Amino acid sequence: MTRLKEKYNKEVIPQMMEKFGYKNKMAVPKIKKVVVNTGIGKMISGKTSDEQKKIYDTVLEDLSLITGQKPVLTKSKKSISAFKLREGMKIGVKVTLRGQKMYDFLERLINIVLPRTRDFKGIDLKSFDKGGNLTIAIKEHISFPEISQEKLKTIFGFEISVITNAKKRDEAIELLRLMGFPLKS
Repeated sequence: MTRLKEKYNKEVIPQMMEKFGYKNKMAVPKIKKVVVNTGIGKMISGKTSDEQKKIYDTVLEDLSLITGQKPVLTKSKKSISAFKLREGMKIGVKVTLRGQKMYDFLERLINIVLPRTRDFKGIDLKSFDKGGNLTIAIKEHISFPEISQEKLKTIFGFEISVITNAKKRDEAIELLRLMGFPLKS
């Protein structure tokens, strides 16, 4: 069991029960999944099919190194001529993490990546939606220690969505604060 999951079970659950008055520990909100996704439409537009394949492979390989799970290519649902987009074109990459891989990824994110990010002053509370889900953007994927700077071909940014089953926004904020997320107060 990871330190983050242990911390949730031993420290976060009792504190959340005390603060919000939950009668049962099963009622305490928890993190259900983490979705990591990136758009590659701009990188591949105007490129030949061989160049596009190299970009796909690079992004897929780097994202699988970061998350520890094989990513899925997402395709466009409809054509938009202004964006030079055709229906069925591969325009994104996403990974959904649950269970042990999710906790491992979050632990690396909290303890290694966010402190290494340039000009990082904490996660803004505006990043939470009404349902209690957190979405943060990482501008450069090279802040992850798994990415070798020498072999780097392209730098891309991606979005990390932390999905909780909290009913209210303030419950989710408190949950993630207690779990060690560096949130601005």
